[in-house]
Amino acid sequence: MNIILKLEELAMLLLGIWAFSLQDLSWWWFMGLFFVPDIGMLGYVANNKIGAFFYNIFHHKGLAIIIGLVGYYLKLQELEVAGIILFAHSSFDRLLGYGLKYEKGFKFTHLGEIGN
Repeated sequence: MNIILKLEELAMLLLGIWAFSLQDLSWWWFMGLFFVPDIGMLGYVANNKIGAFFYNIFHHKGLAIIIGLVGYYLKLQELEVAGIILFAHSSFDRLLGYGLKYEKGFKFTHLGEIGN
């Protein structure tokens, strides 16, 4: 992946970490919840189409921003933190080359094929 894209994802990951630092929560929450979005991979148990759909929902940055903003404006810390975690986790995954999935299979992403 292009170094500029990796730097952009790193900046977004750091933004997510910073946003979490503004919460009045222990860092154990961040570490404990960080990999929860990967539950979306369970869709692959059914088939590639369902797997890609659920993986992409649980790794969509636009959805993460909406969830976080709704939580912020409604003063619902749980939603705000969920949005922050989704955003940070998605940035981390993309930094590692794990992009949004195509229905062809887990290793086929919008960033290219995983493992190449």
